[in-house]
Amino acid sequence: MTKPQKVQLQISGMHCASCVKVSSKALMKVPGVIDATVNYATEKANVTFSEKIQLKEIIPKLQAAVKNRGYQATLIQGDAAKKIKKIQESEMRTLKLKLLIGAILATPALILGMGFMNNPIPFQNYILFALATPIQFYVGAQFYRGAWAALKNKTSNMDTLIAMGTSAAYFYSVVIVLMHGNAAHQYFEASAVLITLVILGKYMEAIAKGKTSQAIQKMMQLGAKTATVIRTVKGKKQEIKIPIDEVKVGDIILVKPGQKIPVDGVITQGHSTINESMVTGESIPTTKQKGDTVIGATINKTGAFQFRATKVGANTTLARIVKLIEDAQTSKAPIQRYADLISSYFVPAVIFIALLTFTTWFSLVHADLGFAIIAAVAVLVIACPCALGLATPTAIMVGTGKGAEHGILIKGGEALETAHKIKAIIFDKTGTITKGKPELTNLISIGENSKEKILQIAASIEKVSEHPLAEAIVNYAKSKKVTLKKSTDFKAIVGHGVQAKISRNQYYFGNIKLMQKHKIPTPTIVKHQIERLEEQGKTAMLLGAMKPKKQIIGIIAVADAIKDDSAKAIAILKRMKIESYMITGDNVRTARAIAKLAGIPAKNVFAEVLPEDKSKHVKRLQNKFHRLNHQVAMVGDGINDAPALAQADIGIAMGTGTDVAMEAGQIVLMKSSLMSVPKAIKLSQQTMSKIRQNMFWALAYNSLGIPIAAGLLYPWTGWLLNPMIAGGAMALSSVSVITNSLLLKFKKL
Repeated sequence: MTKPQKVQLQISGMHCASCVKVSSKALMKVPGVIDATVNYATEKANVTFSEKIQLKEIIPKLQAAVKNRGYQATLIQGDAAKKIKKIQESEMRTLKLKLLIGAILATPALILGMGFMNNPIPFQNYILFALATPIQFYVGAQFYRGAWAALKNKTSNMDTLIAMGTSAAYFYSVVIVLMHGNAAHQYFEASAVLITLVILGKYMEAIAKGKTSQAIQKMMQLGAKTATVIRTVKGKKQEIKIPIDEVKVGDIILVKPGQKIPVDGVITQGHSTINESMVTGESIPTTKQKGDTVIGATINKTGAFQFRATKVGANTTLARIVKLIEDAQTSKAPIQRYADLISSYFVPAVIFIALLTFTTWFSLVHADLGFAIIAAVAVLVIACPCALGLATPTAIMVGTGKGAEHGILIKGGEALETAHKIKAIIFDKTGTITKGKPELTNLISIGENSKEKILQIAASIEKVSEHPLAEAIVNYAKSKKVTLKKSTDFKAIVGHGVQAKISRNQYYFGNIKLMQKHKIPTPTIVKHQIERLEEQGKTAMLLGAMKPKKQIIGIIAVADAIKDDSAKAIAILKRMKIESYMITGDNVRTARAIAKLAGIPAKNVFAEVLPEDKSKHVKRLQNKFHRLNHQVAMVGDGINDAPALAQADIGIAMGTGTDVAMEAGQIVLMKSSLMSVPKAIKLSQQTMSKIRQNMFWALAYNSLGIPIAAGLLYPWTGWLLNPMIAGGAMALSSVSVITNSLLLKFKKL
């Protein structure tokens, strides 16, 4: 079964949260589109469409749908990043130019209009007319275009409010000047300064929004620009320096000390230490040798080595990390739906309040026409819902970016929001709590066979197995220079062990259940030895033979030490009032011994669990914690834990960047340390705190500002909000929300 396709578009021309709703609806109406999510802060859209439609067919339709709504859509693909950057730079230059023109014309207009209000100079109103007109129709042209596009689509947005408000002040002033010349009071300076302030706010907002995505910009700049490949030219191997885009899978690449590793690959010759902090967040360099994988964009510290390229271009770890962050920043957190719902009703409600304000003052209170207009204009301007539209996406952008800098990849806004509700975490044992590199610790011979013979048989059976315990036994045999024999009819029995034939003798190697299944007697002394080993946290395996009689001929114990900081991480989670559980296929005694070292209570250990049954235990915990509105997370290596990771409310994959880990978990930890788990939850808590703060201040600002702008306090205090002050406050509200989100960068995890 094929999956739906996804595409990302850059949406230009959006000015507020209402624009998000309009563009989202437009995209959703395109035939074949399954889902469309537009993000105001990133100005990007994620579109999911039917697998039956070709990309080249749907892109023009998506672009046309957006263009009909007054916006521009650019496909984010290949070299599109450069094109998009040029568009953004062009928009910034235009904003800067308009701001400069607005400031040059609005400053004298403000001085004349306010400073000489009571003692006007000759032709003052005509001079103000001349100063305000270019601002109204050139600097403010984008507001008219946006308002007209919204009107055509039978909706309204921020542009509608600005266009209505400034036009009311401007055209009222035009009528006054044409009718009464220099004698009457006009409001040219109000419309001129107001438009300039809104443009200033937009310019500051654009700069601040750029800072929220600094983390992703830094990551995109991490990659090497060139690579030194070893290729055969005219029958001779030569070192050739080529652009990174020309590297192909299979190329042998030379990396010298101090150089960046160009792409992902496997070392074929040499060894070195590599600084992987830019990808994993781990500050200590990692030792690498022949056969080890290397990640593109990391830095080679000491030795020179050669490696074979396995992933290039968009398939490298760095490129996939950048893509994950971009997707996360474009996605919506569930809390965003409240802001979207409010925004959808907000602009029409504000227009109604502005008309009500005008009618009340002019018709009921019989105030001066200019007074009534200015009160209505102040309401229109101060209520622009920009801050509300930026409250959630800017915090998510900063949060996901900060996570990436710490080696924590959060796939979307939903995961970032859900993580703060986690109250129970199930940890897989092997490779998660433990190092995942078991070592042989005990070799016990039972009967006449020597220890070397027991090791030879066990290693000969396990040499074809991919299990970590098998690798430990085979490596130990190699270190002892034991000659391995040929085995046949190998079979792995999930949850029990393995079986194979060597020299016509049938052997079984695994746990007691495997011995019982094949009716191989287990003497009491053997059971005692197993218990003693398991109480030490070791995994004991029995070697049973069928000839000359059914009997156990040896015991091999393997131990997988817990990671240095596993106990510390679980202690931190306990202080955060999060309950930790451990799940493993090991027997109860071994599992509890490991759990004790990690600080997990015996009652929270799920032992002897088959890989396919792990998700059932996750579900049982969910049944318990969901009643309290709490969430359950699963932490695993992303390979055999995929079903459990998918079942959990939040799947946290510890895969140090493996493909399976990136697919399996909603949160991917690039470090192998469990300390990243409490950090990820803290990041979620901090981000959600910022979102709530942003939404509170955005709503509180409008709730307080609208009544004051409408003149509700005027009869008692004489306070009437000048539209210019309202415009400045509106601009500052958006910038303050973004600034508050940026403060998240300085929070300690």
